[in-house]
Amino acid sequence: MRPIPVAFHIWFLEVHTYGIGLALTFWFGLRYTERRLRERDYPTQWVTGMFVWVIVAAIVGARFMQVLTHLSEYTAHPADIIAVWQGGLSSFGGLIAAVPVAIVIQRRRCPELPGLRFADLMAPVLMACWGVGRLLGPQLMVAGGGARTDAWYGMYYAGEIGRRVPVPIFQAISDFAIFGILLLVERWLRGRGPRVASDGSTLTAATAPQPPAGIIVGAGMVLWGVERFLDEQLWLHGTDGALGSSLVQLAGLALIVAGGALLATRVRPYRTWRTSRPDPPPDDPTGVDPVGSDHEGPVAAEASTAVPSGSTDGD
Repeated sequence: MRPIPVAFHIWFLEVHTYGIGLALTFWFGLRYTERRLRERDYPTQWVTGMFVWVIVAAIVGARFMQVLTHLSEYTAHPADIIAVWQGGLSSFGGLIAAVPVAIVIQRRRCPELPGLRFADLMAPVLMACWGVGRLLGPQLMVAGGGARTDAWYGMYYAGEIGRRVPVPIFQAISDFAIFGILLLVERWLRGRGPRVASDGSTLTAATAPQPPAGIIVGAGMVLWGVERFLDEQLWLHGTDGALGSSLVQLAGLALIVAGGALLATRVRPYRTWRTSRPDPPPDDPTGVDPVGSDHEGPVAAEASTAVPSGSTDGD
């Protein structure tokens, strides 16, 4: 199987499939973020501006980390430092630079959204984007494969001799699996909340208090940290350089520890939330769900059927 073309020309302009793939990934992330915010009745007009700055920060951070871990190569050819169209972007470098930028902009542009709740909303988006990005980024670039292999699943990549382990495909599968797990955790939490108010009336999924923030992003940090650590151990074997491989493994372990610590702090708020009996919400004469479609589905249907016809949420 021949490698996928990594570039083509439109007149005098050379277009790289690697860059097209990353552009599509960012577009997908933008639209998915807007959708998740709308479902929870948060404003979305600030998201496009945030993504512009996130893209710039991600590219700069990813390139900086790549140059740092391959310093001798770029010292010999300094002009290659800005040649990002040839590949050479460190995912962890992009993450380290982009996340603080996203947090700062979110706090300024959408202060009504708590930071940890924003992280919970973005964790599935990030994992979905990472899966798409693996398939449309490294999978399409020069030297995108892993170590040489004679196994049946080996693929040919431009710029590399012989069949290679399709690491980007394996990473994409893992990322999509984590994405699915996070959505299941999110759905599970929505179904575990209190269903009875302090006056004994039944709460619906729309009127019940939200679960404590931080559980979803904490789970994502642990799972993704495990994945990145195992990537280096199972597939890459230091093909990106000894320093780069060590930094990725250390970053994976740091994510596991930080995510585990965050989850540990959520145990008590979770138990309090599960056993709480909140005050009933005020009657809404319009009958409109103030929260939006985020609360639709089996949980909402089950809760709504538990309220007798004609009853209200108040005394």
